[in-house]
Amino acid sequence: MMMDTTTTTNGIIDDGYVFEEETQLTVLKTSLFFAGDGFTVYNCKGELVFRVESYGPYARDKDQLILMDATGKCVLTVRKKRPSLHQRWEGFKGEKLEEDKPIFSLRRSSIIGRSSVTVEVYGNSTEEYQIDGSFSQRSCTFSNPSRETVAEIKRKVDVSANVVLGKDVFSLWVKPGFDGAFAMGLVLILDQINGVFDYGYDDGEDVDHNITSS
Repeated sequence: MMMDTTTTTNGIIDDGYVFEEETQLTVLKTSLFFAGDGFTVYNCKGELVFRVESYGPYARDKDQLILMDATGKCVLTVRKKRPSLHQRWEGFKGEKLEEDKPIFSLRRSSIIGRSSVTVEVYGNSTEEYQIDGSFSQRSCTFSNPSRETVAEIKRKVDVSANVVLGKDVFSLWVKPGFDGAFAMGLVLILDQINGVFDYGYDDGEDVDHNITSS
């Protein structure tokens, strides 16, 4: 159930994706060959919520990802900024047009023993979010400035068979009051910066991802 948009929400991308109750989204990687190839995202009822495709009308740039709703409407565009010495990404509401300004930007920085992602959200008061854990292991916790958990990435479990599924399918838990579209946008970024090492070739190094928004 999504929240009434007349109430106070933390919608960064779209208030319509701020859930009233804790919501489990199932994220399915539709290709295992390249980061960002494609995703489908379902709610607990098996209904399609989001999709990301590397083909079709939106697939014009390998450094650009489009988060769409179930009908194919563009919700969010995430695009790698060029030229850039670091992995810098910008996010735009809907489909990016040439004159559009980003609503947030993302920059990856690396220091010894740690990797981090910084997000600047334009037009909002300063907030600091932190993602702790390992995306490669599908085990991450998103925390708000009060250190409260607002979203989690977990391995998907087939309860009937008591089997942990492969890394191409995992759960994104979104707490009440947090923007599910923004959370999924961050998943796309994590997938890009972790690359193919997440999908059975190499689990890579467990790192913490710090996210700051202002």
